[in-house]
Amino acid sequence: MSPATQRPGGTPAPAPETSSLRFGYGTNGLTDLRLDDALALLADLGYDGVGLTLDHMHLDPLAPDLAARTHRLAARLDTLGLDVTVETGARYVLDPRRKHGPSLLDPDPDDRARRVALLIRAVEVAADLGAHAVHCFSGTAPAGTDRDEAWERLAEALTPVLEAAARAGVPLAVEPEPGHLLATLADFHHLRRTLGDPEHLGLTLDIGHCQCLEPLPPADCVRAAAPWLRHVQIEDMRRGVHEHLPFGEGEIDFPPVLAALAATGYRGLTVVELPRHSHAGPHHAERSLPFLRRAAPAPPHGDPSAALEGSRTS
Repeated sequence: MSPATQRPGGTPAPAPETSSLRFGYGTNGLTDLRLDDALALLADLGYDGVGLTLDHMHLDPLAPDLAARTHRLAARLDTLGLDVTVETGARYVLDPRRKHGPSLLDPDPDDRARRVALLIRAVEVAADLGAHAVHCFSGTAPAGTDRDEAWERLAEALTPVLEAAARAGVPLAVEPEPGHLLATLADFHHLRRTLGDPEHLGLTLDIGHCQCLEPLPPADCVRAAAPWLRHVQIEDMRRGVHEHLPFGEGEIDFPPVLAALAATGYRGLTVVELPRHSHAGPHHAERSLPFLRRAAPAPPHGDPSAALEGSRTS
């Protein structure tokens, strides 16, 4: 998705007031299911796509024959009519003893290189799947690391990943993550400026994280993020508490958020992110989609009754 639709003369056209939002569900919330079973479930429930976390229980990025497995998966997604974004937040895919380790900020350059290689592989997988983006995050700054040094490491590590993304034509969507070096929208803009605003650097916006720690309300975060928005994750959350909650169990008023998202003209997937609820993944997948559809604005020329004015049910 480009930041603005271009008129023939090259001037940006105004974003549409509303657009049909497309919802997905993350496989990190369906880890007790085989990947094919998870995909079939989401297709049966009516989801538009899937947020695919590369991990050992689904599409293992480190196991043999990745290209062949990716090719089979692409065919399956096509058969089921599911779009896909590739997510890279697997907890132990690189190191069985360090959650999310090693990171792009690791003091050891060889360890940083392992994370970089995984992200480049994710870009290649995304290109083969026809994914609309690859998600990633910075990681936490190691103890004793100077903040300026941490930013330098992050920029250096992401440079070859962005080069791979440019070659593949797949945006890299960095997620501000509470507790990480890159934690806020302001931090994303710091990275963007540091790297010289590369074309293929975009943003993953997690709606719950906006509620958790951003100074702006979530709907305003969506509007502020619109030019760089390449991927969206969504769940409920409470202010100041980084806990992904099923819809209706937190504090977010979703209709204004989804109306703001629709108004941006965003065409990617909005993916339900409930990684700690995998034990009841099918239940939450079944419940989440009707909630989001009720909270979303009616698409252009659609039935206005499809939008629910007060869908928050906490």
